[in-house]
Amino acid sequence: MNMQEIRAIAKNLDIKTSRMSKLNLIREIQTTEGNYPCFANQDADNCDQMLCIWREDCLPMAKKAKAA
Repeated sequence: MNMQEIRAIAKNLDIKTSRMSKLNLIREIQTTEGNYPCFANQDADNCDQMLCIWREDCLPMAKKAKAA
């Protein structure tokens, strides 16, 4: 998902998006929605949330973070 699409979701939740990274913005959206802010965390390899809208971006970002 690109940043424009993510910002649109955030705007609908009244989240200010200026100067937020993709990772932090998605985690803020997750928190605002009442979910655990798990985007690209160290446990992504064990994620069982197959219908999560962030999954496609989450797993590769988590893998990069783990390798760093």
